[in-house]
Amino acid sequence: MDIEKAIELVEANLTKGRFEHTLRVKDTAIQLAEQYGAPIDLVTIAALFHDYAKDMDKNELRRLIISYALPDDLLEYHHELWHGPVAAKIVEDQLQITNEDVLNAIYYHTTGRANMSLVETIIFVADYIEPKRSFPGVEDVRKEAKQDLHNAARRALKNTIHHLLDKDATIHPNTFFAYNHLTKTIGVKEV
Repeated sequence: MDIEKAIELVEANLTKGRFEHTLRVKDTAIQLAEQYGAPIDLVTIAALFHDYAKDMDKNELRRLIISYALPDDLLEYHHELWHGPVAAKIVEDQLQITNEDVLNAIYYHTTGRANMSLVETIIFVADYIEPKRSFPGVEDVRKEAKQDLHNAARRALKNTIHHLLDKDATIHPNTFFAYNHLTKTIGVKEV
């Protein structure tokens, strides 16, 4: 898909603030792709569409989860997790984007998953560290992303798990699977 056309579609479907966030994620993802040798075209498309369904009404997201026959258990978790899987299905169905790396990067950008590809990991980290993000631990992850992308993802997952535990919130199993996979494969590396 042509990048300019993708930008137009995304801008038309998102609020101004969400669109600006998306452009920052795109720029961050491109920097990481250049550093770590990922295909810039795939990273760019995944970054542009990662929040494509984020501004949809919760009831519409629920309807699409059912309509697209996404896993039923998705509805058991906070609605903030719904937009990634729905966006992946929309871009596949309506925009004929079929690259598995792109679709998985969009689908799993909020939860992560075990054995993420390089493109998936870049989108996951870029969304977490884009320049306007400001929360405890983000600076450490930004610093680590310059040295070790996979450890940056592991630290982002760890921070997310801690944050959700502090809120007594449910945690999607993919987040644990992603954290455990990275901890087992790369070990524990502190910044």
